[in-house]
Amino acid sequence: MDALTPARGGKTPQQERSRATRLRLLEAAVSCLAERGWSGSTVSVVAERAGVSRGAAQHHFRTREDLFTAAVEHVAEKRQGALKAVAHNLPPAGSIARTWIIVEELVGLYTGPLFRAALHLWVAASDEEQLRHRVTALEARVGREAHRTAVALLEADESAPGIRETVQGLLDMARGLGLANLLTDDSARRDRVVEQWARIIDGVLRP
Repeated sequence: MDALTPARGGKTPQQERSRATRLRLLEAAVSCLAERGWSGSTVSVVAERAGVSRGAAQHHFRTREDLFTAAVEHVAEKRQGALKAVAHNLPPAGSIARTWIIVEELVGLYTGPLFRAALHLWVAASDEEQLRHRVTALEARVGREAHRTAVALLEADESAPGIRETVQGLLDMARGLGLANLLTDDSARRDRVVEQWARIIDGVLRP
């Protein structure tokens, strides 16, 4: 095989550059949305931040809606992956320390730039019919995956009465904490709420 011929299944330099450009656009889109909101986040602004031309951005994402829904989904998937990785470094099953770490990590899904970006997307979708269907479907997928991840980490038996609702209540609480954190630093109160919810969850799962 010629030394310049890519191995079967490998990516060519051009494919790698294309992939890298796409990733820069996705990350830049989330940052812009979190900082500027929907009205201030245009394809041109994202392209400039990503260091690519507007034409290159539109080559990867035909419309503005394509770009921002893909961006939020991309970072949500990365966050879910990081959350799943937590499972490899948890304290032994059945300990309150383990539950506390899991609850803290789940709350982390709804704080920071990703949640802020997603929130701007939700608000825009409430006013724009073209965006609403896509964001509703995206939120449903992200929500289902977050629920599945929470159940797996907590080793929760959803066949038992009330367990599914308890896990969903935890995620709803986490989203509420994320909203409270948008305007002020709510970390001190959040820490106390996380500790209390860890005790509640632990008591429900292991009565």
